[in-house]
Amino acid sequence: MAVEFVVDPELTDDLRARIVALWVEVTNAGGAVGFVAPVSAAQVRPVAEAAFAGVDAGLDRLIVGVDDGEIVALLFVTDNRFDLKDHWRVLKRVMVTPRIQKRGYGAGLMREAEALGRKMGLAGLHVTVRGGIGTENFYRRVGYREVGRLPGTIRVAPGDDRDDILMWLDLRE
Repeated sequence: MAVEFVVDPELTDDLRARIVALWVEVTNAGGAVGFVAPVSAAQVRPVAEAAFAGVDAGLDRLIVGVDDGEIVALLFVTDNRFDLKDHWRVLKRVMVTPRIQKRGYGAGLMREAEALGRKMGLAGLHVTVRGGIGTENFYRRVGYREVGRLPGTIRVAPGDDRDDILMWLDLRE
């Protein structure tokens, strides 16, 4: 089946649990979504609940990709919570289940975020990427450009510091 993207789905208890499960799956497969593997649902849940709180408050937006009833992709479009930066948003926790990567779901998810940003009248979208795994190449392919790096600011393990790569999609172009 084809993936269907849903913007701002109702955050039921079931959806919250399925998002946490996807987050754990992605992290444990090596995804850079806020944790370093191995991780458990108990570790992810408090961070997820904080993200859900922003959505519940109406500050942030959630996009989920559903394929045959399964949550296979998601991202949060987060408000900067600062009036001088209200014209752009940050994409956080961009993830696609590792079992079905390379099918275009990630690109579709990013197109959905771009469409939402344009609908909201935003000037741009920003995402940060953990260096050392090549994810920035994906973002380049979907139109983002690197606008800076914070060298060695992500410590994934003692002696393993990675760059925080700043990517930007200008929606004014």
